[in-house]
Amino acid sequence: MTQKQAILQYIKDFGGITSMEAYMDLGVTQLATRIYELKEQGYSFDKTTIKKLNRYGKKIAFSRYTLRKE
Repeated sequence: MTQKQAILQYIKDFGGITSMEAYMDLGVTQLATRIYELKEQGYSFDKTTIKKLNRYGKKIAFSRYTLRKE
């Protein structure tokens, strides 16, 4: 299974994916690049920005990708 196939399956199984999930669960370190490549293949994604505090109380933001339902 390629990284792109694994990402698509993960999104189908769990509803979406973040870069941390991609790294921890799939070993994918460049999620945004793989999403870009999937878009070039015709897939459409919605991107949601999630804002939280990290363990040190600093504000952080990261993206969660989901497949767009058309």
